Amino acid sequence: MKPIIECVPNFSEGVDQGIIHSITGAIGSVEGVKLLNVDPGRGANRTVVTFAGEPEAVVEAAFQGIKMAGELIDMRTQKGEHPRMGATDVCPLIPVSNISLDETAQYAIQLAKRVGDELKIPVYLYEHAQPNKKRSNLAAIRAGEYEGFFKKIKLPMWQPDFGPAELDAKRGATVIGARDFLVAYNINLNTSSTHIANEIAQEVRETGKIIINENGKERIPGALKHVKAIGWYIEEYGKAQVSMNLTNITETPIHQVFDEVAAKAADHGVTVTGSELIGMIPLKAMVEAGRHFLHQQGITYLVNERKLIDAAIQAMGLNELAPFDPQKRIIEYQLG
Repeated sequence: MKPIIECVPNFSEGVDQGIIHSITGAIGSVEGVKLLNVDPGRGANRTVVTFAGEPEAVVEAAFQGIKMAGELIDMRTQKGEHPRMGATDVCPLIPVSNISLDETAQYAIQLAKRVGDELKIPVYLYEHAQPNKKRSNLAAIRAGEYEGFFKKIKLPMWQPDFGPAELDAKRGATVIGARDFLVAYNINLNTSSTHIANEIAQEVRETGKIIINENGKERIPGALKHVKAIGWYIEEYGKAQVSMNLTNITETPIHQVFDEVAAKAADHGVTVTGSELIGMIPLKAMVEAGRHFLHQQGITYLVNERKLIDAAIQAMGLNELAPFDPQKRIIEYQLG
């Protein structure tokens, strides 16, 4: 069996369809790569692209996408709700089958070196590809964002792993690494309050929040492990969202996240109206979610896979903002 890896680059353009098509065209032009999903977000001004194939082809396609993004996206004028530091903000490689995370990390390092050497873009390694664990967290690397990186990149502890130690004003910097499967998931609230969305995010995310009491500053952990979250308002939808990355859906499945956010929302006097999946999700996660929500309704007898998926879509309101097509959003269905 051939090794298969997935790549999910995030590009800092979610509005200009011409630019998005040029980037995905560059990726899709590489033989042996299957383009699985293109998910632009206007408010975030960010497009998440998912593709997969054998490692060598995926690395080449990622390089071509990063190159094209650098040519077409100008970070000097880019604005959006999502944190970002470069035209290609982050580019993770993920093992899918017949390849280990360690092996995938070596391909990520190979890609990062090529981007730094040939394109002269500053590159930071993250997650499993980064040997220095003080620099492995994406949020820590990206802190300060594009605007703050002109100074940050000059600090000794924030020298890039590859490429010049000077921020490219037009293209910014890029983070490349290897990680396990991550689900990008936003939950919609019936409020426009960023404050409330942020409060809920702090209460559910693993890192929690910092409070000040008589003992000084104290960190209060959140309810959900392996969850990163922020709150924001998306003008396009007229809604605030709790925007999350679920980094271990085996230990903290998506249905548990939905229920917890709904409970915290109720504590703040607001309700969850639905949710939004960014990119793709494994079949197992949707099946388990469907089974969970049917059990909540007292349905414990066996139902087929399609009905379980439909139950998950309906319970989590995945159709609220746009149609949710399982054939396009579930990775196993796309890979065949």
